[in-house]
Amino acid sequence: MPPPKKKAQRATPQVTKADVGAPDAVSQRPSPEQVIAGLRATSEGGPDLVQLLTPEGERVHHPDFDIDISPEELRGLYRDMVLVRRADREANSLQRQGQLGLWVPLLGQEAAQIGAGRAMRPQDYGFPGYREHGVAWCRGIDPVQILSMYRGTDHGGWDPQQQRFNMYTIVIGNQVLNATGYAMGQKFDGKVGPEEDAEATIAFFGDGATSQGDVHEGFVWATVYNAPVVFFCQNNQWAISEPVERQTRVPIYHRARGYGFPGIRVDGNDVLATLAVTKWAMDECRTGNGPVLIEAFTYRMDAHTTSDDPTRYRLSDELEAWKLKDPIERVRVHLVREGLADQKFFDELEAEADDRAATLRQAVRDLPNPGIDNIFDNVYAEGSPHLDAQKAEFQAYLDGFADSAHGGGH
Repeated sequence: MPPPKKKAQRATPQVTKADVGAPDAVSQRPSPEQVIAGLRATSEGGPDLVQLLTPEGERVHHPDFDIDISPEELRGLYRDMVLVRRADREANSLQRQGQLGLWVPLLGQEAAQIGAGRAMRPQDYGFPGYREHGVAWCRGIDPVQILSMYRGTDHGGWDPQQQRFNMYTIVIGNQVLNATGYAMGQKFDGKVGPEEDAEATIAFFGDGATSQGDVHEGFVWATVYNAPVVFFCQNNQWAISEPVERQTRVPIYHRARGYGFPGIRVDGNDVLATLAVTKWAMDECRTGNGPVLIEAFTYRMDAHTTSDDPTRYRLSDELEAWKLKDPIERVRVHLVREGLADQKFFDELEAEADDRAATLRQAVRDLPNPGIDNIFDNVYAEGSPHLDAQKAEFQAYLDGFADSAHGGGH
């Protein structure tokens, strides 16, 4: 796919009094009107929202970010989203049935993750949080390898170096620091430039993570060292029970101005727009013009995790309004309207999704129970006398239960 027809200006925009939430020139404090406008801008798409496919499935164009895509490629993106959602729903059911200890749903965020994931080149490196199941799919990771972590049978089933995709990060925002450091290494190693094999890094995090110090420290280091890292914020409107307007007075993408690099807001429910914007941002970073902040404006349509009850803090009317912006439905409508897919395509895809879900379910149920070696053997690259002693002590403790069961025990 060709890059966007027109590149955005690299120079950092200057903040003026006209900007949302800008302070009054006399008091240096925002007026009540500016505060209200800023809060509204955090919960509505706004005029700067990059969109190529409307919720009604209409293809539109953008002067700075556009993309040429074939019917086959568009069907591929649709297939990605359908299969990822089906796997997510199956995992949710498995947790409710006691087969997983926890699950972190991605329902509603498929376009943001598939668009960003497909924008990455094989040599690029991704740093996820704990909800990036769609990006993992794009990096060739079997969903079973993700579910095994939430079942508690291992600490992660893929090779980060082989997949160019780091392990899931549970500590909120920590992956941003890791990604920034890795991107700095890419620059120091001469991996940035006009060459086709140039590299970039992308860090995924949510709107709640922007209130964490790790994220802002990553921003500082990235801009000082001009690191080739794309900061990809999935603004799904809720940090568990905390709405985004309680975390910032201005839209998240505006925050990039304070660090000296561009910020862009894209319709995170539009897979085409997300793909186009992320491709542009990754190209900027590969060629030495990073970093870039992308705010993918989307919505978490399910609970934060399966231990969460979203009915306690958000209204059903809000969820129903976002259902009309469903990322998968708008692509399906577009494919049908433009005659780019027939009923056979949709039927075969539905059957494939069901087959994959059944295979996933059985594979998860068949995962072997881990031995104690898993706890100790992957802590250090080489052996440690202290760790060996702990392992032996723990094994002796477990053997004591076996002795009690075979005679003389109480």
